[in-house]
Amino acid sequence: MQDPVAAEIQGAAAVVDPPLEADVVGDGKLDRGAVSWAVFEGGRDPQVILITIYIFMPYVAAVMVGDAVRGQEVISQWNQWAGWAVMATAPFIGASIDKLGGRKIWLALIVGLMIPLTAALWWAKPDGTGLSIATTMLFAMTVQVLFAYSEILHNSLLVRAAGLEGAHKASGLALSLGNLFSVLALAFTAWAFALPGQVDWSWVPSTPLFGLDTAMHEHERVVAWMAAGLLLVGSIPLFLFTPDAPRTGIPVARAFAQGAAELGRMLKTITHYKDAAVYVGSRMFFVDGMNGVLVYAGVYAVGVMKWGALEMLAYGILLSMFAVLGGFVARWLDAGLGPKNALRIEILMSMVGLVAFLGMRPDMILFFWPYDAAAHAPLWNGPVFQHLPDVVFVIVGFSNAVFITAQYATSRTLLTRLTPPDQTGTFFGVYALSGVATAWLAPTMVNRGTAWTGTQQGGFAMLLILLAIGLVGLAFVRGGGPRRA
Repeated sequence: MQDPVAAEIQGAAAVVDPPLEADVVGDGKLDRGAVSWAVFEGGRDPQVILITIYIFMPYVAAVMVGDAVRGQEVISQWNQWAGWAVMATAPFIGASIDKLGGRKIWLALIVGLMIPLTAALWWAKPDGTGLSIATTMLFAMTVQVLFAYSEILHNSLLVRAAGLEGAHKASGLALSLGNLFSVLALAFTAWAFALPGQVDWSWVPSTPLFGLDTAMHEHERVVAWMAAGLLLVGSIPLFLFTPDAPRTGIPVARAFAQGAAELGRMLKTITHYKDAAVYVGSRMFFVDGMNGVLVYAGVYAVGVMKWGALEMLAYGILLSMFAVLGGFVARWLDAGLGPKNALRIEILMSMVGLVAFLGMRPDMILFFWPYDAAAHAPLWNGPVFQHLPDVVFVIVGFSNAVFITAQYATSRTLLTRLTPPDQTGTFFGVYALSGVATAWLAPTMVNRGTAWTGTQQGGFAMLLILLAIGLVGLAFVRGGGPRRA
């Protein structure tokens, strides 16, 4: 999830607030502080995989709300409010971070709030005796906003942790650890809690570990404790070993005032470069659309394909593994076609995958191919994905995982091709701003589409509009083609 160099991560602040030059540049080797920085992301990212995408939010929609269509509407409404909060606050935090000085005290406060709020989701019980739906969503969305703040603070420590020469290595390690910890958490949940009692495999426990009650959906709710525990464990090395920025002594109110002025200067600068400005404007739409595909994929699969917890665990494991290929695909396309054409292909393929999702049901494959499960023998005797529609849905998910992941990498590369080298920090500051300025847009459109049509497909289809606007906008961007020899 992190950008690979300081200027991409923190904007102008990454350039104007360096520590001693030798520490900034470094020798490219990752020391204890840099590895600890990466471990933090490994512990934090399962929050997105376990809670937001694959397990907990689909449980809220299908079980707590009791109707996946209404559940998608409720979740997207709360996501919209969270997006507004991030839009209104995160840019000022990012622009003010250097004025505030030390990051760890603020990061400790944020993590200290995230852990108990995440763990409390365990009490979101299906029988109504625990947290209400409103309280559950309030806790989850508060964590989502805090997650955005933690990214800003964590990202701003990268150069101090790894130096400019080692920043890309630390960033890559962080991405790998985030995927690894998420896959391991999903796999353990499947082995320990979801598979027992469902399969007669010698290496699977006969009953869920720790006496979890699957009738009370404890095998789905337990991911709240797992996400909270991973965040706690992943945070400890960072607070112990990753170097912090020195305190500035500037009062908080003044720091935010200076940050607001910094934002104004950044926006003024980018207006002098038409192609970069058009690109950043286009990105606001297509990246929000792609984020929407990821965020609502789990809720959509539960409602439309009628998958349960075990299918969602398997789906999450497989897609998390395939997402790793996205970085390689981005590299190949960027090198062969140039980042602008690569980005066009990635957006277009994401649109194709989204349309394919809309044409899938347990009794229908890609709009036109009816399927009767009673008339076809299972493809295999395993516990999940026994029928062809399920397999096709998973394959479409593979494509989306690869091309959406590739888009995140290619987007950064294209901006470097459209901006003057001495303005990189400023432009990546606006780039980061564009990533949160429309954080509310995809949830709003999914919410309205679901309410208007009374279907999950209607809400999901609205994301095509965002992707299409972004794709059209790229047509007006000059530059970013393949490099000439």
